Amino acid sequence: MIDTHTHIYDKAFHNSGADAAGCCEAVDRAVAAGVDMMIMPNVDLDSMAPIKELHKMRPDVTAMAMGLYPTELGEDWRSTLAPIEAELRSGGYCAVGEVGIDLYWDNTRGREQAMAFDAQLGLARELGLPVIIHCREGLDLTLEVLQGHKDTRAVFHSFGGTTADVERILQAGDFYFGINGIVTFKNSTLRSVLPAIPTDRILTETDSPYLAPVPYRGKRNESSYIPLIVATIADSLGKSPAEVGLITTANAKTLFAL
Repeated sequence: MIDTHTHIYDKAFHNSGADAAGCCEAVDRAVAAGVDMMIMPNVDLDSMAPIKELHKMRPDVTAMAMGLYPTELGEDWRSTLAPIEAELRSGGYCAVGEVGIDLYWDNTRGREQAMAFDAQLGLARELGLPVIIHCREGLDLTLEVLQGHKDTRAVFHSFGGTTADVERILQAGDFYFGINGIVTFKNSTLRSVLPAIPTDRILTETDSPYLAPVPYRGKRNESSYIPLIVATIADSLGKSPAEVGLITTANAKTLFAL
Protein backbone atom coordinates (compact mmCIF):
# COMPACT_ATOMS: atom_id res chain seq x y z
CA MET A 1 0.00 0.00 0.00
CA ILE A 2 1.12 3.53 -0.75
CA ASP A 3 0.08 6.81 0.84
CA THR A 4 0.34 9.16 -2.14
CA HIS A 5 -0.32 12.31 -0.11
CA THR A 6 0.76 12.80 3.49
CA HIS A 7 2.06 15.79 5.44
CA ILE A 8 3.65 13.42 7.91
CA TYR A 9 6.53 15.88 8.26
CA ASP A 10 4.16 18.39 9.88
CA LYS A 11 4.77 19.72 13.38
CA ALA A 12 1.51 18.02 14.41
CA PHE A 13 3.64 14.87 14.72
CA HIS A 14 6.33 16.40 16.91
CA ASN A 15 6.44 14.79 20.35
CA SER A 16 7.92 17.83 22.05
CA GLY A 17 9.91 20.72 20.71
CA ALA A 18 10.72 21.29 17.06
CA ASP A 19 12.18 17.91 16.16
CA ALA A 20 11.29 15.14 13.74
CA ALA A 21 11.41 12.19 16.14
CA GLY A 22 7.63 12.02 16.30
CA CYS A 23 7.44 12.19 12.52
CA CYS A 24 9.79 9.22 12.26
CA GLU A 25 7.64 7.30 14.72
CA ALA A 26 4.55 8.01 12.59
CA VAL A 27 6.39 6.78 9.49
CA ASP A 28 7.42 3.62 11.34
CA ARG A 29 3.82 2.98 12.46
CA ALA A 30 2.70 3.23 8.84
CA VAL A 31 5.34 0.76 7.69
CA ALA A 32 4.24 -1.64 10.45
CA ALA A 33 0.67 -1.30 9.16
CA GLY A 34 1.74 -2.35 5.67
CA VAL A 35 2.34 1.02 4.00
CA ASP A 36 5.39 0.66 1.76
CA MET A 37 5.83 4.28 0.64
CA MET A 38 4.66 7.76 1.68
CA ILE A 39 4.75 10.72 -0.71
CA MET A 40 5.20 14.06 1.04
CA PRO A 41 3.98 17.12 -0.93
CA ASN A 42 5.27 20.59 -0.22
CA VAL A 43 3.03 23.50 0.74
CA ASP A 44 5.13 26.65 1.13
CA LEU A 45 8.66 27.88 1.78
CA ASP A 46 8.52 26.82 5.41
CA SER A 47 7.67 23.20 4.67
CA MET A 48 10.62 22.60 2.36
CA ALA A 49 13.16 21.91 5.11
CA PRO A 50 10.98 19.53 7.21
CA ILE A 51 10.22 17.42 4.13
CA LYS A 52 13.90 17.10 3.26
CA GLU A 53 14.84 16.35 6.87
CA LEU A 54 12.31 13.53 7.26
CA HIS A 55 13.18 12.06 3.86
CA LYS A 56 16.83 12.00 4.87
CA MET A 57 15.90 10.08 8.02
CA ARG A 58 13.57 7.62 6.27
CA PRO A 59 14.75 7.56 2.63
CA ASP A 60 13.57 4.03 1.78
CA VAL A 61 9.90 4.60 2.59
CA THR A 62 9.35 8.29 1.79
CA ALA A 63 9.36 10.30 -1.43
CA MET A 64 9.21 14.06 -1.90
CA ALA A 65 7.07 16.35 -4.05
CA MET A 66 7.77 20.07 -4.41
CA GLY A 67 5.32 22.84 -5.28
CA LEU A 68 3.55 25.98 -4.12
CA TYR A 69 0.10 25.55 -2.56
CA PRO A 70 -2.50 27.86 -4.13
CA THR A 71 -3.31 29.79 -0.95
CA GLU A 72 0.36 30.41 -0.13
CA LEU A 73 1.28 32.68 -3.06
CA GLY A 74 2.45 35.58 -0.91
CA GLU A 75 2.40 39.17 -2.18
CA ASP A 76 4.32 38.21 -5.32
CA TRP A 77 3.79 34.59 -6.35
CA ARG A 78 6.73 34.66 -8.77
CA SER A 79 9.14 35.54 -5.97
CA THR A 80 7.64 32.88 -3.71
CA LEU A 81 7.83 30.28 -6.45
CA ALA A 82 11.45 30.99 -7.41
CA PRO A 83 13.17 29.00 -4.61
CA ILE A 84 10.68 26.16 -5.04
CA GLU A 85 11.47 26.01 -8.75
CA ALA A 86 15.19 25.98 -7.97
CA GLU A 87 14.64 23.11 -5.55
CA LEU A 88 12.73 21.11 -8.17
CA ARG A 89 15.50 21.64 -10.68
CA SER A 90 18.02 20.29 -8.18
CA GLY A 91 16.40 16.85 -8.53
CA GLY A 92 15.25 14.18 -6.12
CA TYR A 93 11.51 14.83 -6.41
CA CYS A 94 8.85 12.45 -7.72
CA ALA A 95 6.23 15.11 -8.52
CA VAL A 96 5.32 18.78 -8.64
CA GLY A 97 2.84 19.43 -5.86
CA GLU A 98 0.73 20.21 -4.28
CA VAL A 99 -0.42 22.91 -6.68
CA GLY A 100 -3.71 24.07 -8.16
CA ILE A 101 -6.76 26.15 -7.33
CA ASP A 102 -8.45 26.80 -3.98
CA LEU A 103 -11.31 29.29 -3.94
CA TYR A 104 -12.86 27.99 -0.71
CA TRP A 105 -11.13 30.38 1.69
CA ASP A 106 -10.55 33.32 -0.65
CA ASN A 107 -12.00 33.69 -4.16
CA THR A 108 -10.37 37.06 -4.87
CA ARG A 109 -7.03 35.72 -6.15
CA GLY A 110 -8.25 33.10 -8.59
CA ARG A 111 -6.38 34.51 -11.56
CA GLU A 112 -3.13 34.72 -9.61
CA GLN A 113 -3.61 31.13 -8.52
CA ALA A 114 -4.26 30.18 -12.14
CA MET A 115 -1.02 31.84 -13.28
CA ALA A 116 1.02 30.12 -10.58
CA PHE A 117 -0.65 26.81 -11.44
CA ASP A 118 0.05 27.31 -15.13
CA ALA A 119 3.71 28.08 -14.44
CA GLN A 120 4.13 24.95 -12.33
CA LEU A 121 2.40 22.78 -14.92
CA GLY A 122 4.90 24.07 -17.46
CA LEU A 123 7.76 23.26 -15.10
CA ALA A 124 6.39 19.74 -14.58
CA ARG A 125 6.33 19.19 -18.33
CA GLU A 126 9.88 20.47 -18.68
CA LEU A 127 11.16 18.20 -15.91
CA GLY A 128 9.06 15.20 -16.94
CA LEU A 129 7.27 15.01 -13.60
CA PRO A 130 3.65 14.24 -12.71
CA VAL A 131 1.54 16.79 -10.82
CA ILE A 132 -0.37 16.60 -7.53
CA ILE A 133 -3.41 18.83 -8.04
CA HIS A 134 -5.19 20.56 -5.18
CA CYS A 135 -8.67 21.59 -6.33
CA ARG A 136 -11.20 23.01 -3.88
CA GLU A 137 -14.23 24.93 -5.12
CA GLY A 138 -12.27 25.54 -8.29
CA LEU A 139 -12.89 22.75 -10.79
CA ASP A 140 -13.91 25.08 -13.63
CA LEU A 141 -10.77 27.17 -13.34
CA THR A 142 -8.58 24.11 -12.79
CA LEU A 143 -9.81 22.47 -15.98
CA GLU A 144 -9.46 25.78 -17.83
CA VAL A 145 -5.76 25.97 -16.93
CA LEU A 146 -5.24 22.30 -17.76
CA GLN A 147 -6.55 22.91 -21.27
CA GLY A 148 -3.19 24.51 -22.01
CA HIS A 149 -1.32 21.43 -20.77
CA LYS A 150 -2.93 18.49 -22.53
CA ASP A 151 -0.06 16.10 -21.84
CA THR A 152 -0.13 16.59 -18.05
CA ARG A 153 0.08 13.45 -15.93
CA ALA A 154 -1.61 14.22 -12.64
CA VAL A 155 -3.74 13.17 -9.71
CA PHE A 156 -6.71 15.13 -8.39
CA HIS A 157 -5.76 14.90 -4.72
CA SER A 158 -8.44 14.47 -2.04
CA PHE A 159 -11.15 13.87 -4.60
CA GLY A 160 -14.63 14.13 -3.13
CA GLY A 161 -16.70 15.15 -6.13
CA THR A 162 -19.63 13.72 -8.05
CA THR A 163 -19.92 11.27 -10.92
CA ALA A 164 -20.36 14.28 -13.20
CA ASP A 165 -17.09 15.70 -11.88
CA VAL A 166 -15.35 12.39 -12.65
CA GLU A 167 -16.67 12.53 -16.21
CA ARG A 168 -15.52 16.12 -16.71
CA ILE A 169 -12.06 15.36 -15.39
CA LEU A 170 -11.64 12.26 -17.54
CA GLN A 171 -12.80 14.18 -20.61
CA ALA A 172 -10.10 16.76 -19.89
CA GLY A 173 -7.28 14.22 -19.59
CA ASP A 174 -6.08 10.85 -18.37
CA PHE A 175 -6.01 11.79 -14.70
CA TYR A 176 -5.86 9.86 -11.45
CA PHE A 177 -8.05 10.37 -8.37
CA GLY A 178 -6.69 10.46 -4.81
CA ILE A 179 -9.12 8.81 -2.38
CA ASN A 180 -8.66 9.45 1.33
CA GLY A 181 -10.59 9.31 4.61
CA ILE A 182 -13.53 11.20 3.11
CA VAL A 183 -14.68 7.91 1.60
CA THR A 184 -15.28 6.52 5.13
CA PHE A 185 -17.44 9.42 6.32
CA LYS A 186 -21.06 8.51 7.03
CA ASN A 187 -22.44 11.48 5.05
CA SER A 188 -20.05 11.05 2.10
CA THR A 189 -21.45 10.13 -1.32
CA LEU A 190 -18.00 9.17 -2.56
CA ARG A 191 -18.60 5.45 -2.14
CA SER A 192 -21.33 5.60 -4.77
CA VAL A 193 -19.07 7.64 -7.07
CA LEU A 194 -16.11 5.23 -6.94
CA PRO A 195 -17.48 2.84 -9.60
CA ALA A 196 -17.33 5.72 -12.11
CA ILE A 197 -13.55 5.94 -11.66
CA PRO A 198 -11.50 3.41 -13.64
CA THR A 199 -9.78 1.15 -11.10
CA ASP A 200 -6.43 1.80 -12.73
CA ARG A 201 -6.84 5.49 -11.92
CA ILE A 202 -7.53 5.20 -8.17
CA LEU A 203 -4.81 6.20 -5.69
CA THR A 204 -4.92 5.96 -1.91
CA GLU A 205 -3.88 8.82 0.36
CA THR A 206 -4.46 10.19 3.85
CA ASP A 207 -3.70 13.93 3.61
CA SER A 208 -2.53 13.50 7.19
CA PRO A 209 -2.70 15.10 9.67
CA TYR A 210 -6.09 16.08 8.21
CA LEU A 211 -9.24 14.11 7.27
CA ALA A 212 -8.75 11.09 9.51
CA PRO A 213 -10.96 8.17 8.47
CA VAL A 214 -13.66 6.62 10.63
CA PRO A 215 -13.30 5.60 13.46
CA TYR A 216 -10.65 8.31 14.01
CA ARG A 217 -12.55 11.18 12.40
CA GLY A 218 -11.83 14.46 14.17
CA LYS A 219 -8.47 13.23 15.47
CA ARG A 220 -5.00 13.58 14.02
CA ASN A 221 -4.71 11.54 10.85
CA GLU A 222 -1.62 9.52 9.93
CA SER A 223 -0.37 7.26 7.18
CA SER A 224 -0.89 4.09 9.22
CA TYR A 225 -4.64 4.51 8.57
CA ILE A 226 -4.29 3.72 4.86
CA PRO A 227 -5.63 0.15 5.41
CA LEU A 228 -8.96 1.63 6.60
CA ILE A 229 -9.27 3.60 3.37
CA VAL A 230 -8.31 0.59 1.26
CA ALA A 231 -10.94 -1.52 3.04
CA THR A 232 -13.70 1.01 2.37
CA ILE A 233 -12.74 1.33 -1.29
CA ALA A 234 -12.73 -2.47 -1.56
CA ASP A 235 -16.18 -2.74 0.00
CA SER A 236 -17.53 -0.07 -2.36
CA LEU A 237 -16.16 -1.83 -5.45
CA GLY A 238 -16.95 -5.39 -4.39
CA LYS A 239 -13.29 -6.36 -4.23
CA SER A 240 -11.02 -7.63 -1.48
CA PRO A 241 -8.76 -5.22 0.40
CA ALA A 242 -5.75 -7.21 -0.79
CA GLU A 243 -6.79 -6.74 -4.42
CA VAL A 244 -7.39 -3.01 -3.98
CA GLY A 245 -4.05 -2.69 -2.20
CA LEU A 246 -2.26 -4.30 -5.14
CA ILE A 247 -4.14 -2.23 -7.74
CA THR A 248 -3.63 1.13 -6.06
CA THR A 249 0.01 0.37 -5.31
CA ALA A 250 0.61 -0.42 -8.99
CA ASN A 251 -1.20 2.78 -9.97
CA ALA A 252 0.98 4.90 -7.69
CA LYS A 253 4.15 3.27 -8.95
CA THR A 254 3.08 3.98 -12.53
CA LEU A 255 2.23 7.66 -11.99
CA PHE A 256 5.12 8.57 -9.71
CA ALA A 257 7.74 6.17 -11.17
CA LEU A 258 8.41 4.75 -7.72
